[in-house]
Amino acid sequence: MDQNETFGSFFKENKSLLKEYLETRLEIFRLNAIRMASHSAGVLAWLIISIFLIFLIVLFAGLTLGFWLSKLTGSHVMGFGLVSILFVVVFVVLTLLRKKLFLEPIMQMILDRASEEIEIED
Repeated sequence: MDQNETFGSFFKENKSLLKEYLETRLEIFRLNAIRMASHSAGVLAWLIISIFLIFLIVLFAGLTLGFWLSKLTGSHVMGFGLVSILFVVVFVVLTLLRKKLFLEPIMQMILDRASEEIEIED
């Protein structure tokens, strides 16, 4: 009975400390979530901008190559047709190698970053 009173008095005395501890842990969790969300938003913005710039580069390189091949072959249809065939071949190669070129490196990068964040927290 004396032990129950001791536990009860202990919790009454340290209620404010426990409340402060829980609030601090909740704040740490909230700040970590904000940090991860802001980092993800930055990576997403960079990814969108990069994809747009790559699209523009490919577009203008394709037009330049099409006009150059048109001049060499003497036919716009032949020049731009060759560029279209080239783009289809590149697309097929990227599709066949997507696991090796894209999926595995991205998964490895995500795992590395996650393990870095776990190490930082410890």
